[in-house]
Amino acid sequence: MRFVFMGTPHFVIPVLQTLQNLPQSQVVGVYTSPDRPRGRGRATEPTPVKQHALEQGLPVFQPPTLRSPEAQTALAALEPDAIVVAAYGRFLPPPVLELPPQGCLNLHPSLLPQFRGPSPVVTAIRDGLTTTGITLMLLDEGMDTGPILAQKEHPIAPSDTAESLTAALFAAGTDLLVENLPRWNANQIKPQPQDNALATETRKIERSDGEADWSLSARELELRQRAYTPWPGLFTHWNGQLLKLLGVSVPDCPPGLPARPGSIVVLPYEETPVAIKTGDGLLGLQSVQLEGRRPATARDFLQGYPSFIGSRL
Repeated sequence: MRFVFMGTPHFVIPVLQTLQNLPQSQVVGVYTSPDRPRGRGRATEPTPVKQHALEQGLPVFQPPTLRSPEAQTALAALEPDAIVVAAYGRFLPPPVLELPPQGCLNLHPSLLPQFRGPSPVVTAIRDGLTTTGITLMLLDEGMDTGPILAQKEHPIAPSDTAESLTAALFAAGTDLLVENLPRWNANQIKPQPQDNALATETRKIERSDGEADWSLSARELELRQRAYTPWPGLFTHWNGQLLKLLGVSVPDCPPGLPARPGSIVVLPYEETPVAIKTGDGLLGLQSVQLEGRRPATARDFLQGYPSFIGSRL
């Protein structure tokens, strides 16, 4: 079976490796997003998938869009039996969807029809879910609306961030591929239409989503910190500077603390020596990063900035 793989970030490399290792299969092309400038020097860097593919001697394609006749002709020349998509970041137009005889298969990190759209993992953590999953589906012209081939549940650990959970879900997706691609190729799977009445949508995350709203509860803010890691993170401002809240917790709330949300208070805990009063409870700080500075434990930060205690954000 001839596969084209389409993906971009590091956490989908195991999906590509799975396709490479399937018996009687060949990865005939790897599509990934165009290289982008990164870092302070703005040097152009290859995507993680491109770097892996080149190391494996796989042909790499990086068209800015698949809508152009040139891009579609180059893809058709590869004669794929199926296209497997995982966090590619590009829209597949109808001529591409109709190209491979076995269809365009997509791994989506949620239990569809729940959490369609661009931020299913972030939304699952932010909403406080304890279980999510990965779906193997056929792509159609809609946003994650195609029929389902297989699904697998996955627990959300209390320590999971969007980064760790996304990696775990796509790792679980490799099992779905191993179990179901041979069956799909042998016409042993009947695609199941999604129930649109049960569908929920997610939206694109903006940087502003990461700014802490101290009227929210400590639990909601702790969920947001995990959901928005690695980007945009949970942050606030102190003395006119950005303060990233890298490690947080929800400690017990001693009596007699200031009632105003945003107030900074001392706590008698080794790992959480300081906290911020929220609309309900305390958000303990374990590690932070002040704008232009290195990350620091909360205790080290207080030694360098003792005036933080007693201030209000």
